[in-house]
Amino acid sequence: MPPRSNPTIRQRRLGAALRQLREQAGMSASDAAALLGVDRTRISNTEAGRFGISPTRVRTLACNYRCPDATLVDALADMAQDHSKGWWEEYRGSLPAFFLDIAELEWHAARIRNALTSHIPGLLQTEDHARAIFDLVIPRLPAGEVDLRVSHRLLRRQVFDRQDAPEYDAIVHESALRMQFGGRDVARAQLRHLLEVSEHDRVSLRVIPFTAGGFPGAGQTILYACGPVRQLDTVQLDTSHGSVFIDSDMQLANYRQLFDAMETCALDETKSRDFIRTVAQQL
Repeated sequence: MPPRSNPTIRQRRLGAALRQLREQAGMSASDAAALLGVDRTRISNTEAGRFGISPTRVRTLACNYRCPDATLVDALADMAQDHSKGWWEEYRGSLPAFFLDIAELEWHAARIRNALTSHIPGLLQTEDHARAIFDLVIPRLPAGEVDLRVSHRLLRRQVFDRQDAPEYDAIVHESALRMQFGGRDVARAQLRHLLEVSEHDRVSLRVIPFTAGGFPGAGQTILYACGPVRQLDTVQLDTSHGSVFIDSDMQLANYRQLFDAMETCALDETKSRDFIRTVAQQL
């Protein structure tokens, strides 16, 4: 079977975790290949997500690497076992791959932490709000492309309907609440939607007001997706040219501290809802 040309974020994440185990064991790819009885390129392609791997081989590699963490090994084996295709695959070839990667990351997360300064989180946007944002993309998107992006964004909400829906913690700055994408009526409807979704038992929505002053992470759009174990967490950052995905232990630890620091600057959930109502009334 030829290697995958465009592995998904989940496939790349599994490969990255296996590479990290190998490096922690002080083994080269050639060493790992020799123990497994395969060619060196098989290890390299597996670690890049270009080749699949069976749960049995995951456990064999973990044993060869002397990994003592049974919980991590079980989680990696489960990732290798899962060959299901999500709803986002319907958009492959029609939308940029990172759109699909974000949806896949959210779908498999045990918990999602989201922080935004000038935008409402994608999972919490109304159709009109999302359309207004995509209408501002430069160069201007064709109408059909806007429709695809809006429908994909709305379908991401399905993650809240799962029986095992992840906990979702969003931190939104006051500036995002006051941005009138699509005009005053669209903005008011978006704020009402925020109030409705904030009542979901798995959703926590907190606001950082202007009066909080400066705070860590200002200006960034951050999605922190918690895996089944901490070693499999992933951070997604928005850039003007697409998404960046981060999974190194040190960077993950820094982003966890960043979110913790941002939460100390935010209003609690009740005060945040009151604050959103006030902003809506002022529109």
